[in-house]
Amino acid sequence: MTAQEQIANFLDQTLEGTDCFLVEYKLKPTNNYKIYLDSDSGLTLEKCMKVNRSLRRKIEEAELYPDGDFSLEVSSPGVDAPIKMFRQYVKNIGRKLEIELLDEEASGIVGKLLEVNDETIKIEKTLPSKKTKKTEEIINTPIEIPIAAIKTAIVCIEF
Repeated sequence: MTAQEQIANFLDQTLEGTDCFLVEYKLKPTNNYKIYLDSDSGLTLEKCMKVNRSLRRKIEEAELYPDGDFSLEVSSPGVDAPIKMFRQYVKNIGRKLEIELLDEEASGIVGKLLEVNDETIKIEKTLPSKKTKKTEEIINTPIEIPIAAIKTAIVCIEF
């Protein structure tokens, strides 16, 4: 088993029993492990630090890098990162999404995520108000979008 496979197993063990889940895992040629997590209840700095410490301890105990020739970064993908996993859609029910479809002729969709099932999401589409840019008009009929038709979906941060 390679060091990368062992670390992936250690990560699975570390996340077991938590509400954190792996979104993406990258390994750079310099033994720099970048691990991007999310959490059903929100990913905090404390959760990232706990996973980092636990994972680092397991790597060191297994002596995968006896000279300590590795680095480990555990973080969230970032607020501007697109949704990559089904579980992230579920986590973001009630939030506003900006969706780009695979069909390049279709316009982008912005709206509140209402429902998620295995194959589709339901969005309450919104349009900027003609009166003021700060308010939005809600289109009354929610639309259903196949997940397979989505190129990117990004959570809109509202202040």
